[in-house]
Amino acid sequence: MSSEAAPAIVVFDGICHLCSAWVQFLLRRDRRGRYRFASMQSDTGRTLLRTHGLDPDAPFSMLLLEGERARTDSDAILAVVAGLGGAWRAVSVLRLLPRMLRDPCYRLIARHRYRLFGRRSRCWLPDPAHAARFLD
Repeated sequence: MSSEAAPAIVVFDGICHLCSAWVQFLLRRDRRGRYRFASMQSDTGRTLLRTHGLDPDAPFSMLLLEGERARTDSDAILAVVAGLGGAWRAVSVLRLLPRMLRDPCYRLIARHRYRLFGRRSRCWLPDPAHAARFLD
């Protein structure tokens, strides 16, 4: 991605502890500011999910938007991590595993994420230093 390209958008579950930790992980490592974020609970996040055929009221998939390209599930996770650059690109080797093996693992965790990792009563909010990277 060139420095002039529009930032990619990660739509995540803002009340899920695991998902919020994922976004915090990305904020610490995305020094180029490649990613912007929208929670699934926000108007923007809900609209993006609907636009790409995902149910905002039963969100079991993370959404990554890069220009005109939309990715979900394990493809989205692998693309985001590889997009951090440097040694993180090594995760791309996992794309050699067929999606029919990767996605069921992703969906199993996504379906049980609240039970396994907990949930918040309201969306996680970024600190003011990162607020500009959030769409809503």
